[in-house]
Amino acid sequence: MASVLIREAKEGDCGNILRLIRELAEYEKLSDQVKISEEALRADGFGENPFYHCLVAEILPVPGEPQGPCAVGYGLYYFIYSTWKGRNIYLEDIYVKPEYRGQGIGSKIIKKVAEVALDKGCSQFRLAVLDWNKGAMDLYKALGAQDLTEAEGWHCFRFEGEAMRELAGK
Repeated sequence: MASVLIREAKEGDCGNILRLIRELAEYEKLSDQVKISEEALRADGFGENPFYHCLVAEILPVPGEPQGPCAVGYGLYYFIYSTWKGRNIYLEDIYVKPEYRGQGIGSKIIKKVAEVALDKGCSQFRLAVLDWNKGAMDLYKALGAQDLTEAEGWHCFRFEGEAMRELAGK
């Protein structure tokens, strides 16, 4: 098996990240919801006060191979705050291309996010998963995550578009 590197994304990775975001949306059957652009990813993730941080999973070429590293997955996260627990990290997306699954790449991304969380003094690491994605749920539970819908009855909600404008009176 080729060597895998999990590293912080660089501005030049935004094209690959967007490609992987689109693949994830297709896998989740939500392709129509992707509105982000490479330019927005660049501006929002690599400015003075980034809105997000991202890890990239790369397969490193075997010495002597002509091609360079190949991006096969990513984990996009940001920091949130709990009034009960303080600093938290939220993993918005984790994705590994289907042909590279089952090799521990997703686990490596999750473990790296946990490492970042601890380094930043976070008390919790949060993420969400679609109810039909049993493979992901099984992985998260195997790694020690607690299903908050089962354990505490939490449901996630969001305001978007017109609902947000209405709330804001605009």
